[in-house]
Amino acid sequence: MQEYFGIAAFRSRQQVLRFEAALKREGLPVRVISTPREVALGCGLSVQFPIEDAPAVIDAVNRLHPEHLIGVYRVEKGGGRSKLTVLRQ
Repeated sequence: MQEYFGIAAFRSRQQVLRFEAALKREGLPVRVISTPREVALGCGLSVQFPIEDAPAVIDAVNRLHPEHLIGVYRVEKGGGRSKLTVLRQ
């Protein structure tokens, strides 16, 4: 079974928490997760969001210019592997 979701990865845990709070204020269903091991980006935490909300998350990145952002990615998990696609860097 394939699972799809988006993540915003940062170099700073503090920035992960700030961006999560900003997205929640905008009404987006986000949460902080451990960055998937296969992805291995940044500080070890990422903001996870439903992939269908990617345009709203990218819009928030463009408006808020969060510090220490590595990028916004689409994660596809299945078959014991994860595939990462860059949505915005």
